Amino acid sequence: MMKRVVGLLLFLFTAVAGFAQQQEKPLLQFSGITINADSNKVIVPYVSIVDASSKKTINISNYKGYFSFVAHEQDTLLFTAVGFAPQQIVIPTKIGKSYTIQIKMQPQVINLPAFHVFPWATTDEFRKDFVTMKLADDDLENARKNLSKSSLAAANSTLPRDASEIQSAIGQDMHTRILNQHSLIPNPLLNPLAWGSLIKQISAGDKSRSSND
Repeated sequence: MMKRVVGLLLFLFTAVAGFAQQQEKPLLQFSGITINADSNKVIVPYVSIVDASSKKTINISNYKGYFSFVAHEQDTLLFTAVGFAPQQIVIPTKIGKSYTIQIKMQPQVINLPAFHVFPWATTDEFRKDFVTMKLADDDLENARKNLSKSSLAAANSTLPRDASEIQSAIGQDMHTRILNQHSLIPNPLLNPLAWGSLIKQISAGDKSRSSND
């Protein structure tokens, strides 16, 4: 019982002494601005300021990096911000009722380890996809497919004629006109053989319709 009483008295004495020592420290207005150490013109906003000597009181600089609050001389202040290394300062003594400072925050680059995301949930799914995987064709195989008869025929039927083809057709038409400019061009409407072929085709068409009916 005696040991508990002595321990309690020592605790109270220590607490009172610490409180009295804290009260003995003069108060001052602590102000300043947080900037980037790499460039004195770049402001670091919203920096957390922890006063470790005064029950860990927390203050935050504004969007312009400015801060101002009441502190004691010899207080230890910790400045932290995302992307910057922590900065710790101790307020000096015998500096009057106010103290202004520039806090230069050092940028801190953290290299995170590489993280790979795979589309397979299990090893069995990966093995199944790997076995059934279709390999892509190489350049030689792609060239063979593009130069095949079917590919060229499909391209010829869908793609418009280029300038060289149009020029060739125009030149052939002009050549034909020059050859026939001093001769009579037969009119198919005056050709009896053409009329006979037309009548035969019409008759065959009527017969095919009647047979289908």
